[in-house]
Amino acid sequence: MMRLNLIMLLTVLLVSCTTKETKTDQIAWKTVQDSTDIFFTIAGLDGPEAVRYEPEQNVYFISNFTGGGNTQDSTGFITKADAKGNILNLKFMTGTAEAPLHAPRGMFIVENTLWAADVLGVHGFDKSTGEQTGFIDFTEFEIGFLNDVTANSEGTLFVTDTGTNRVFIVEDNTPSIYLDSLPEAPNGITLNPDNGQFVLAPWGGDQIFRTFNASGDLDEYATLEGGYFDGIEFLQSNLLAASQQDSSIRYFDGTKSRILIKTTGRPADIGINTNLNHIAVPYIALDRVDIWNLSKK
Repeated sequence: MMRLNLIMLLTVLLVSCTTKETKTDQIAWKTVQDSTDIFFTIAGLDGPEAVRYEPEQNVYFISNFTGGGNTQDSTGFITKADAKGNILNLKFMTGTAEAPLHAPRGMFIVENTLWAADVLGVHGFDKSTGEQTGFIDFTEFEIGFLNDVTANSEGTLFVTDTGTNRVFIVEDNTPSIYLDSLPEAPNGITLNPDNGQFVLAPWGGDQIFRTFNASGDLDEYATLEGGYFDGIEFLQSNLLAASQQDSSIRYFDGTKSRILIKTTGRPADIGINTNLNHIAVPYIALDRVDIWNLSKK
């Protein structure tokens, strides 16, 4: 009986160690990757600004900036592509005549709805049909540049405004100012899965990433080299950040940071294929999205 218990104990320890290693060792690269390591490319786009992976359908949604900026030209659209890079529908989401897409950027999915930040507000789309199901109008505010959108565990939306140094909250389909006069212009925003707090990526030359909790209290999260940070995403406990200043994807594991990828252009709002550990990197100026395999040895 003692020998049997010892064998069972060793088996549990072995499984525990293996599970722990699998959970934390998601990024396998030991050297900086470059264009020679691109897994595949999604081309034929029109100023792709952001990518959002949808695991249930195993597809990428790509927001196309088209003319860019805050121009109200009704030319924006969101593309649907499969996980192998094939475009399934170039203009899968376009909005309505009353609330068209102009220059969509950051996106986030809550249940069956894909939310996309745009010039005048945030659009909601059925992720399966592409039909616009809602529009949250921000024009009662002095809008600077609505940029990225995410949500907490209850599905409450948070939207960054890079032009006014603000973060908005959307409750009952009504926006209001949640954080004002931030020390850095916020670009990307994401939720930290370890503590349920939000992390903000600084635009401009700033390098301080700040975090805030449900009470809106700000704190410093990390300082990364680079600058003009755009999209940020967590891969388990690792923060991935797109730096346009030096065309790189960096990651921060909680204690140290380094360059993961030297991109071929200025990276915008990145997306993570959580099923395969792929990272999708869009370039507005190059009209394409490059995919790297984060699990590559």
